[in-house]
Amino acid sequence: MSITLRYFAWVRERIGKPDEVVDVPPGIGTVGELMTWLASRGEEYAHAFENPKIIRAAIDRTHVKAHTPIGTAREIAFFPPMTGG
Repeated sequence: MSITLRYFAWVRERIGKPDEVVDVPPGIGTVGELMTWLASRGEEYAHAFENPKIIRAAIDRTHVKAHTPIGTAREIAFFPPMTGG
């Protein structure tokens, strides 16, 4: 299954690109599992996802938790926590 991944703020800076299309390996079923797999793809990904508990995610523009199934997602976005002011 191919999914477009989008990266924002320091997640994008650490990975070095704003987005990419990936083929998700079999057995990856949740957003948290996807983050773990991404962290294994290289030093830049490991740095971006070194603390996955603080990374926020959205599936097809809806905010989700790490335990959320990927299902038939077309796009998953990752971004750091945001503050307002």
